[in-house]
Amino acid sequence: MSAGRVFASLAAVCAVLAGCASAGNVTAADKQGTFVASASATGGRLAWARAHKRAVSEATDYCDSRGMQASLGIEHTEGLEAMQQHDSIIRFECHPRL
Repeated sequence: MSAGRVFASLAAVCAVLAGCASAGNVTAADKQGTFVASASATGGRLAWARAHKRAVSEATDYCDSRGMQASLGIEHTEGLEAMQQHDSIIRFECHPRL
């Protein structure tokens, strides 16, 4: 195999392992005025960080779209192994901007 093909193959593998995070819809929690944002990511050692960042982004975007700011609460995470799916579930509230 040529060096170019090896490099291209390695680049493709790295891109797959880097992965990306996906998010679900923001939903209302059991307490009025409290919402839940969830996200998941796979591939690599920092999948948990991508899932967390995406969930925080979803919460922030949700409140921003209402002219408010997000107040993050409890976060629940799942996934320990490097190559398994990592989940981040964040409870949050939207409050008026100061």
